[in-house]
Order: sequence, then structure tokens, then C-alpha cells
Amino acid sequence: MELCLVVLGCLAMAYILLSVFLLWNPHILHQKKLLEFSSRNIAHRGGSGEKLENTMEAFTHAVEVGADMLELDCHMTKDGHVVVSHDGNLLRQTGEDVSIYTLDLQDLPLYKEKLEVTFNIGHYSTGEDKKFVLLEDIFKAFPKIPINIEVKENNDKLIDRVAFLVRWYGREAITVWATIDDHLMSKCRKQNSDMPYIFTIRRGLLLLVLFYTGLLPFIPLRENLLQFYLPRIFNRKYTPEMNILKNKFVVFLVEMVLMRKALLTHLVKRGIQVHLFVCNEDSDIQAAFAVGATGVMSDYPTLLSDWLKEHPDVPSIPVTKTKKSS
Repeated sequence: MELCLVVLGCLAMAYILLSVFLLWNPHILHQKKLLEFSSRNIAHRGGSGEKLENTMEAFTHAVEVGADMLELDCHMTKDGHVVVSHDGNLLRQTGEDVSIYTLDLQDLPLYKEKLEVTFNIGHYSTGEDKKFVLLEDIFKAFPKIPINIEVKENNDKLIDRVAFLVRWYGREAITVWATIDDHLMSKCRKQNSDMPYIFTIRRGLLLLVLFYTGLLPFIPLRENLLQFYLPRIFNRKYTPEMNILKNKFVVFLVEMVLMRKALLTHLVKRGIQVHLFVCNEDSDIQAAFAVGATGVMSDYPTLLSDWLKEHPDVPSIPVTKTKKSS
């Protein structure tokens, strides 16, 4: 019995040492993923703290001040147009309690004069441009800018149209599928598998299990990007919809579990880009990059651009032609 315990102890120690070694040296088992872009300044909803969210004015302003990636959400109108909008129902954005899918493009109302910034409670943005914009027009205006697209509804026609537009404008390598829903991601990947994509919630939870059991260094990963909240913004800059996340102790635990530099560093070494959101203060930007993020989403692209200029030592991940890797 004692001999068995000694052998098991030796095997356990060997497993731990090997796991730790491979955690810091993933290139031994895995070819590094290499995308055609590496973005540090990601304009959330086009920079909704500086201009009205998801308008052409917002996206144009964000790129002008230094954003190197645009984040946006899509819905489909009744007459089949892909519209950039965070909400499906337009009450918050326009004051009219109607859904995009019930309206033709020409009947979409205008944005309100000002909108509260979702991730900066009590702060508002405004702008001259109050029109909803087509995804296709964004592609035309910014052909070389990486775009992170979250499909906001389980709509096969919408997914098919987004995939078609990405292919039509030849931007598969710089356009990201983003959705937290596993089933929805499967549909997106089926329609255009050449686009890089993020971890869904289920895959993200699996990632954590693999990390804390020491199995992560041995397991191939399909995803190209990891995106999640910076927990410290909860109940300070942003009030979560889930009641459980309004508890300070729960948020503390979430931060302890998720914000592990060893985990993020391992992913980055494997070529997986890590984006933390939504960081609207210098201290939050600092915290995100300090823990290992390769990019930050912000509603204030000017603020983030200025911060990056003041911190030129923040590393960027290498880029090249897209290659298949484990």
C-alpha cells in the first residue's frame, strides 16, 4: 500500500511538473496560431462614449482617433438588410417600441438625441449622425479594418447574409464571428468557416476546467480569440443583468477565477488573442493589459489611443497570413 502511494505521488508530481512546463512552453505541442491582424484598441459599438453608438459617424471617428478594430452587432430588417444595431427592439435607442425585424430599412426610426453609455452609467453620448447603418456600408468604408461581428439573433437568413457579405468583400481573414451561444456559433461557422472566431460560454467554461486541472497544455484549441468582461467594472461602471453578479463577493470570486495571468499568457503564446471589455477608465485599461490582454474594448477610443501612446511598451501579438493550427 505504501509503495502504491509513493508511486502515485511520484506520478502526480511528474504530471504537475510537466503540465506547468508545457503551460509556459506551449510551442512544444502546439503550432502557434497566426492571424492577419492584432488589435489593441477596439472600439466598442464604434466608440459609443464619444459618438452615438453604431453610427457611421461613430465608426469613422473611432478609426480617425486610432482604433484598429471595430466591434458591432447585427440584426436583419423585414426586407432582408443587415443593420448594425446592438438591440433588436429599438425602445432604448430610439424611443419607439418596435423591433428591427418588423420594419423595412426605410422605416427604421432615428436614434435619440443622446444615449446613456451602457458601460459608463450616468454618462451620455450624442452626435450629428442618428441613422442606422448597413453592415455592407461599414465594409465599404473600412475595407482594411478588422471587424468583430456579434450576431444578435438566431436567424439563419441573417447568418447566411453576414457570411455572404464577408465573403463578397474578401475580408474573411479580418472579420471575427462573435457570439456567446454555442449553437449559434456552430451555425456561423457552418456558413463561413474561414473567419476567426471567439470562445463561446460553454467553451470558455471548458477552458477554465482544463486550466485548473492542468490539462490545458495538452489539449488543442480551435478558437482564435478569447473575449470576456473585465470583472472589476461590475457594479461600478456597469450593472450586470444577472442578479448574482450584483453581489460583491461573487464578483470577487469571478475575478479570482478568470483573471489569471498564467492562463492568458499561455493562450497568447499559442497565438490566441485576448480581448477584455469594456474598459472606460485609465485604471481599467491598465488592469486589462497588466493581466495579459492583447487588446481592450472601450467606448472611448480616444482615451484608449492616448493611453497606448503613453505606454508604448505594451506588446502586440505577431501577425501573418492565416494558418491552420491546433
